[in-house]
Amino acid sequence: MQAIILAAGEGSRMRPLTTSLPKVMLPVAGKPLLEHIILRARAAGMDRFVLVVGYGAGAVRSYFGDGGRLGVKIDYAHQDKQLGTGHALMAAESLAEERFLVINGDVLPDEEALREMTRGGAAVSAIKVDDPTRYGVFTEENGCFKSVVEKSAHPPSNLANAGIYLLERSIFDALRAAPLSVRGEYELTDGLNLLAAREKIRIVTLKSWLEMGRPWDILAANEILLKDLEPQILGEIEPGAILKGSVAVGRGTIVRSGSYIVGPIIIGEDCDIGPNCYIRPTTCMGDKVRIGNAVEVKNSAIMNGSKIGHLSYVGDSVIGENCNFGAGTVCSNLRHDKCPIKSFVKGERVDSGRRKLGVIMGEGVMTGVNTSIYPGTVIEPGFRGLPAAVHKGLVFSNEAENNKPFQGKG
Repeated sequence: MQAIILAAGEGSRMRPLTTSLPKVMLPVAGKPLLEHIILRARAAGMDRFVLVVGYGAGAVRSYFGDGGRLGVKIDYAHQDKQLGTGHALMAAESLAEERFLVINGDVLPDEEALREMTRGGAAVSAIKVDDPTRYGVFTEENGCFKSVVEKSAHPPSNLANAGIYLLERSIFDALRAAPLSVRGEYELTDGLNLLAAREKIRIVTLKSWLEMGRPWDILAANEILLKDLEPQILGEIEPGAILKGSVAVGRGTIVRSGSYIVGPIIIGEDCDIGPNCYIRPTTCMGDKVRIGNAVEVKNSAIMNGSKIGHLSYVGDSVIGENCNFGAGTVCSNLRHDKCPIKSFVKGERVDSGRRKLGVIMGEGVMTGVNTSIYPGTVIEPGFRGLPAAVHKGLVFSNEAENNKPFQGKG
């Protein structure tokens, strides 16, 4: 069966991590998010894929190619301008078969639900949520889909739209007939509302579902996906290093003496770990990562090429590619009053809902020695910090900000 994955968006709510990398290519548990989606869809019976690409299309195409490495066939459709999910699906119309699965590129569904969706006619997926005001929700009639009500202060149900659909080619006529949304975009949900007036559409409720909407969702995804990690040691482990639990170490990596590593943990290829460091569960490292002497890392995602200098602490943080920590950098992850930590999405201060959250750091950031970073801080790409600096809130990369004792706002 064919699956069309909508993977053209930048993922503006995931900034600064998506400044140069599309959201679907952000690493989760050792693989790009999009690879996890493809693998789960393949396990559910999908063998032909259309990836709708746009922002960062080159990175997606070069990584996945024709799909042969994953045992599937991949074609590409290009969305020149990101004008909504309906517009993205219409970009794939010439490649769409008579019946196909549509998956948003920022959701990770369970395999059984994908199989169930393919067993009947047209269907939409739902997930029951505690706070439906954050989502578009479904209304139903006689057990079938009736309409989508977008984010509302008084949602009519708790069935949130999970972003997975089984459709036929009739959806394209419905999308052409649908009006522009208030945002000036072509929304897939508007097409579904029109389609529901003349076709029966099932609602399939998912048992598990993960949306990658905010940077710290990477941490939640790692915690879930690493539960099934199989230990694998392909690098060098020096005498005196201790590895406990499920730990995966990539080729060319060296784990030096005195390192104490407790899985589940993924360490990529060509990394240099230790000596005498402590790496705690649900940490994921990319390739060519350096962890120095007496460093502690806990429940964090550290992307390709980043270096954590000696005597540093990184807790519950997401570190972009090619960052460099000065010695003694501390990423604090817990408020003194232990209240949920606020952070930033699209420049606006929001409640992360997490009791522990460190820093969200864009690519190419450098901190000075003995730097302290407040919980929930977001640092824009390319920032250069001074020694003994304290960073708090939203930290910009311009030089004028660098000389202030407290960086950014918040």
